[in-house]
Amino acid sequence: MGRKFKLALIIDRNTTYRIPKNPASPVRHAWEMVQRDHEQVLGAVPRLISAEDEPADVVIRYAKPEDRCPDRPEAFCFRFVKYGGKTELHIAAGDDLGLVYGMLEYSGKHLGVDPFWFWADLPPERRSRVELPEGDYDSPEPFVRFRGWFVNDEVCLIGWKEEYPPTREVWQPVFEALLRCGGNMVIPGTDLPRHGVHADVAAEMGLWITHHHAEPLGAEMFLRAYEGRKASYQENPELFETLWEEAIEKQKDRSIVWVLSFRGQGDSPFWVNDPSFDTPEKRGEMISRVVRKQYDMVRSKVADPNCCVALYGEISELYKAGHISLPEDIIKVWADNGYGKMVSRRHGNQNLRVPALPEPQDEGRHGIYYHVTFHDLQASNHLSLFPASAELIRDEVMKSFRARAKDYVLVNSGNIRPHVYTLDLIRELWTRGEADTEEHLGSFVRRMFPSGSPEIAEMFRDYARRTIPYGPNEDDRAGDEFYHHPARQIVGHWLQGRSEHPDRRLFWVTGGVDFPEQVECLRRMCADAVQGWRELKERIERLLPDLAEADRLRLKDHLLMHVELHLSGCEGFEALGKSYSAYREDNYPLAFVYASQAMWSYEKGRIALQEAEHGKWAHFFRADWLTNIDSTVKNMDTLRRWLRMHGDSPDFFAWYKQFLMPETEKHIYLENTHRNPLSDDELAYMLADKFGV
Repeated sequence: MGRKFKLALIIDRNTTYRIPKNPASPVRHAWEMVQRDHEQVLGAVPRLISAEDEPADVVIRYAKPEDRCPDRPEAFCFRFVKYGGKTELHIAAGDDLGLVYGMLEYSGKHLGVDPFWFWADLPPERRSRVELPEGDYDSPEPFVRFRGWFVNDEVCLIGWKEEYPPTREVWQPVFEALLRCGGNMVIPGTDLPRHGVHADVAAEMGLWITHHHAEPLGAEMFLRAYEGRKASYQENPELFETLWEEAIEKQKDRSIVWVLSFRGQGDSPFWVNDPSFDTPEKRGEMISRVVRKQYDMVRSKVADPNCCVALYGEISELYKAGHISLPEDIIKVWADNGYGKMVSRRHGNQNLRVPALPEPQDEGRHGIYYHVTFHDLQASNHLSLFPASAELIRDEVMKSFRARAKDYVLVNSGNIRPHVYTLDLIRELWTRGEADTEEHLGSFVRRMFPSGSPEIAEMFRDYARRTIPYGPNEDDRAGDEFYHHPARQIVGHWLQGRSEHPDRRLFWVTGGVDFPEQVECLRRMCADAVQGWRELKERIERLLPDLAEADRLRLKDHLLMHVELHLSGCEGFEALGKSYSAYREDNYPLAFVYASQAMWSYEKGRIALQEAEHGKWAHFFRADWLTNIDSTVKNMDTLRRWLRMHGDSPDFFAWYKQFLMPETEKHIYLENTHRNPLSDDELAYMLADKFGV
């Protein structure tokens, strides 16, 4: 069949480019990306034309009035221009970030570079030439003005390389992916050392910087700056204001979305350490006063600043109750509960689920802080995919937009790599304001697994169907932390001799029942989920041989690993519950076997992480300090060692003699020839076979 479009330009290994002289830092970074992409696709380093009067195939420049480029920040256009008897593609924009987006649109649309090429190991296809159809192009206006990632709980990024804090090598792929997703704003990490390059690299690449709500204005934590002083604004206002002044002075020449806030040290309410603030009125008045002071300080140094306040946790509750007064022109940022629902988050066992969106009478600008990954020591997903459906994400984000919370979207992106699917869905939402989850999943799967089949899409859907529904709400779905923090709490409570009393830390999931019932409740939840996870794992493994090698590895990394984390967690927790039940019946050898099986199951999760550390991902999961599968394995090992003390001590030969030694040997063996006891693993395997478990 013939070509269906009119050809304007051919891009090949001989294509020439021209960029602005002395390019600004964001433009230089984007050009380096385009250079690399051109070489990857076409097999040659592109030639750069420096002379203004010499024709170039692709010209990257600032817009002129005759271009009729969209007149708004960050917009760009493509214009085909006749010059010197040839056609040039001009990528034009009114500002640096517009040029960055224009260059990355060229890279994505024409060179075929995926936004997540780095994180999904999806290099662009090699080609001898790329045909560009004729036709000008104007960039559409993104639905959300400020859209970005909070690179939070980023322990994998921290532990990936030897250097700390993370270097440019780590941060550049993060910020490149964000820019390719159309993002323009970032909180680059959580409480990293001030000498780190994270904020500098983000600014160099053209991103707006914003701040953690626990670090207003990006200022240093009070207790780090003033060791030994009381972190009370009531008593030491001048010390706080000095830190804020320093932060403003340092950042005033950068693109900043200033976060105004006042919480206590360590991301907790300030009244925890200052009991004089014992009423909502006192607390709200203090927050209002501090935010107004910060607002005035920023405005004294920065013309027309963009400011926001995070209505997170207790601040949201105080604001909704009318105790906080805020300047009219700042963006009020509402937060989900960590599980994708726009309600207040769970605090320990308290889960009020107060709606967290603006009321119709809330005027001004609004935005959202949204989690596709979370860490809360309960049931959150840190290493694994979002546990609820993609439809929940779409519905909640679009509901936020309908409630006018569309000036700002900040997404907790975690360690990027495990969350590519959901981050890609958010990309579509903040760009278009809507998304069809079925179409998006189909498109995502075709991009990620070109040799695959629609069956892969159904596997992604089934993933969310297999997660444990631990509560009555649609967002009460268990992530990977569900199998580990509660399990370690149970082991600690048990071994500390507290089993006569319930573990109150587990009431959020079990309700106020006795400890044995708590253990059984969690065991049953996990046991009920095992078969579904096994079936999904087997379906994936059956499909793997049919895929191209690269797609096979990608499916392992971006779905199978996540399934194995859930399956190993369910199996481990089920075995832990059986161990406690056997212990209560004084069947210590059987309890020892089940504790060993729990350890072996959890070990499978650690192995799944290790198998995903191939190539450039070597050591990516070594800093798994939050879910901390390694700690769970060690807890189970401690438990089985403790259980072996119950009847096999002190010679650690009694259970072998009782259950495993041939009957004839029991009566004739000589004690001094049997002095080498079996290891825990050897004994557990042999006893498991004996007991048929």
